[in-house]
Formats: sequence, structure tokens, C-alpha cells
Amino acid sequence: MFLAQLKRELLLVSRSVHDLANPLIFFVMITCLLPLAVGAEATLLQQLAVGIIWVMALLASLLSLDQLFRSDFEDGTLDQLLLLPQGLFWPVMAKLLAHWLVTGLPLTLISPLLALMFALPVKTFALFMFSLLLGTLYFSFVGAIGAALTVCLRKGGLLLSLIIMPLYIPVLIFGTGALAQLMEGYNAAGPLALLAALTAFAVAMAPLAIVAALRIGVDG
Repeated sequence: MFLAQLKRELLLVSRSVHDLANPLIFFVMITCLLPLAVGAEATLLQQLAVGIIWVMALLASLLSLDQLFRSDFEDGTLDQLLLLPQGLFWPVMAKLLAHWLVTGLPLTLISPLLALMFALPVKTFALFMFSLLLGTLYFSFVGAIGAALTVCLRKGGLLLSLIIMPLYIPVLIFGTGALAQLMEGYNAAGPLALLAALTAFAVAMAPLAIVAALRIGVDG
């Protein structure tokens, strides 16, 4: 059931190349333009790099969340999924994983190239990618809660952002804090462990909240 749903979601995404490319293009373009605006001084770029890339990854993730469940809601697929005897948990989990695979994972893989533009030390790349891997996974799972709550609204993008943004702040703090500590010569295990704990909690609990929110949205 899970694998079949995951395959379906990836197939649907592959048919909408522009929806797949928009968040990645936004992430790359904005992140590339900022060094041109602030100048080429290596020290300044290093100070700004971590925060800029994390914020751009957050905004890129938000771009694709509004349509996460909307098409299934509009064409009746969501109603059919709610009638499944197996429940909605595994279809939701498959959709969330597919969303991360086509948004968060590409952002993570391309981040070292952008880090080079900001003159970040190569020794920080592994930690940077790992923290972004956890962070983008959190963005997809927690952001989907807002998408589920606003699925029945025609223009729920702004409301979605208002609901989700406060929940993103802790991950933003711990993600940037881990790399900042490493660059200053300190141990980054503390912020990274907190980031991993938040992501694990989100992966475990967010699908349950999403299922409840979708049931409310469809029944309402």
C-alpha cells in the first residue's frame, strides 16, 4: 500500500515538471543573487551564508505546500482515500515522503555548491548537508499540517504561512546554530541532536495530525 502510493505520488509529480522545478529554481536564484547584493568580502559572506541558505530553503519549501493535498481534494481522490479500510495514515506518509524527495532532497544536494559561493569552509559541508537533510524533512512534514488545515480554502497560502511559520523557527535556530558552532571551533552535537529530535518527533506525529485535519476539512 505504502509503496504503491509513493510510486503514484512520484508519477504525478513527474508529470508536472514546472511544479517540481519552481522551488528549486527559486532557492538557487535568490541564493545566488544575494552575494552580488552584499559584496564579495569572504568574511561577510561566511557570516551571512548559513542564515540565508536556511531561510531560502524554508521559503522554497513553503512554495510547494499549498497544492500538496488540494488536487486530491478537488478531484475527489481524498474522499476515496478516507474510505479505505487501511486508513489514511500510509497514503499521507507516502505523499509527505514524495514531497520531500522532490523538494527537500534536491535542495540539500545542491547546497554545497551554494555554500562555495559564500566561501564556507569545505570541512563544514558534511554537517551543513546533514542539518539541511533533517531540516527539510521537518519542513515537509510539519508544513503539511498547515496544508491539510487549509485544504478546503481556495486561497489558503497566506493562512498556511501564518500557521506554519512559528513552528519552523526552532528548526531554523538549531540548524543555523549547529553550523555556527562548528565554524567557531565548538562542538555542534547539541544543536544537531535537538534538530534530529524535532525531526524525529515531526515524522512520527505529523501524519496523525494531518489525517485528523484532512478528515475535518473533508467532512466540514
